[in-house]
Amino acid sequence: MDVAILTIGTELTRGELVNTNAAWLSTRLTELGFDVVEHAVVADDKPKIVRAFHRLASEVGVVIVTGGLGPTTDDLTAECAAEALGVALVRDEDSLARIRERFVSLKRTMSVSNEKQADFPAGATVLVNPIGTAPGFFITLGNARLFFTPGVPREMKKLFDEQIAPRIESHAKRDSYQIRIGTFGLPESVVGERLAGLEEANPGLVIGYRAHFPEVEVKVFVRAGDAAAAESRARSLADEVTRRLGDHAYGEGDGGLVAHVSELLVAKGLTLALAESCTGGLVGHLLTRPAGASRFLLAGAITYANEAKTEFANVPAELIAAHGAVSEPVARAMAEGIRARAKADFGVAITGVAGPGGGSPEKPVGTVFLAVASRSGTVVKPLLFVHDRPMIQTYAAYAALDLLRRTVAGLP
Repeated sequence: MDVAILTIGTELTRGELVNTNAAWLSTRLTELGFDVVEHAVVADDKPKIVRAFHRLASEVGVVIVTGGLGPTTDDLTAECAAEALGVALVRDEDSLARIRERFVSLKRTMSVSNEKQADFPAGATVLVNPIGTAPGFFITLGNARLFFTPGVPREMKKLFDEQIAPRIESHAKRDSYQIRIGTFGLPESVVGERLAGLEEANPGLVIGYRAHFPEVEVKVFVRAGDAAAAESRARSLADEVTRRLGDHAYGEGDGGLVAHVSELLVAKGLTLALAESCTGGLVGHLLTRPAGASRFLLAGAITYANEAKTEFANVPAELIAAHGAVSEPVARAMAEGIRARAKADFGVAITGVAGPGGGSPEKPVGTVFLAVASRSGTVVKPLLFVHDRPMIQTYAAYAALDLLRRTVAGLP
């Protein structure tokens, strides 16, 4: 059974929001064994929405619809679904009671406009939303089932996992399996070159790429006679992909390099301290955005000024005077100093010229020094990035995490 994803909202068609819902739903549906054949986005326009419902329902067996279930005048999804079915909107008193109870629990006053969130096409099945005011619902249009969720990502995810997936998973083909492999340090073109010929030699294999700066994800998708055969073959081919990419392939699944490094430190019971200059605390932000960083991260200092490098990372002022703040000796001293000060297993330091000004012929914009200090010694890596300021900062942060990964894992 093929699946389409329809996202509703003028803020999406205008580019004011990124459509993360479609990406997440596609991943989950693929994991369940469905073929997602289309992502459609439509503005808050009643005729366009109704036409989209009819078109998609005529082409696929399941349509997942997100957005347009709020209390405002541009939230038209339920009304359009009723029009597509040729039925009236009907108020569901149980849903209205739950909406009122939620406002009471939040100690907020409910607006009259919120009542419309309890209106559904006649005959629709309501999907209870335990973490928001907008319930979902599903209908049958022609031979297709259409499932409707709020556009708020966390509400959409909860409704999908708890109420939609159980209703559709038995219809999945279950003849495919996908493994996602994270890589860092190779351009997408080079990753593709290293994997050239794999698909031709292995019928049923599809290699996909998702470049999300500064990482490249490789998707190994295999279709076989059944799910078990597909998984076994995908595992074998993923091993070959990893072999070809070498130590640039760091792991599988969600979270990317940040999650992999965090899990590596936790698994080995190691602690970390950071001294960041040109990245302005970006490494610390990346590591602490997900929960659980307290298990390994002891301290982080934004040692932007030379005086801060001396005060917080114990870098001798004469060392900075002799070599400059952006230099191998200073990066080394920052990593060793912050490690000693925090009493951590590893110290990571970044110092560089992020631009657009501040460069020189000897140290142009994009010059960065990374350092990782541990009990066994300190490794320093000089790099030169030809990017703008945000990209230099981002790449430097990820390169520092990759250098830490390699140091912890004993890789070159």
